Amino acid sequence: MGKKLYVGNLPFSATEDSLKETFSRFGTVESVNIITDRYTGQSKGFGFIEFSTKQDAAEAISKMNSAEMDGRTLKVSEALPQAPRDGGGARRSYGGGGRGGGFRR
Repeated sequence: MGKKLYVGNLPFSATEDSLKETFSRFGTVESVNIITDRYTGQSKGFGFIEFSTKQDAAEAISKMNSAEMDGRTLKVSEALPQAPRDGGGARRSYGGGGRGGGFRR
């Protein structure tokens, strides 16, 4: 089991500080990251918490999974490694472009 946890179904009122405070009773919280929309800055309703030990993380999962926070039932589990992204950046163009309109003879 890893030390990084996924926390889902977060209330939109949750902050990184409030999550750290809530989870710190299970051990030393190394980092907290709430995922936000890049354009609006609003929480997407999930985040990640990293503990200093695997034992602390396991206790947090057992005590906080299905616990309630501001009226929402949390989903807490071990964080999975991030899937590799297909990040070539090049866009393919299929067809036309650059020919202009008009009448051809």
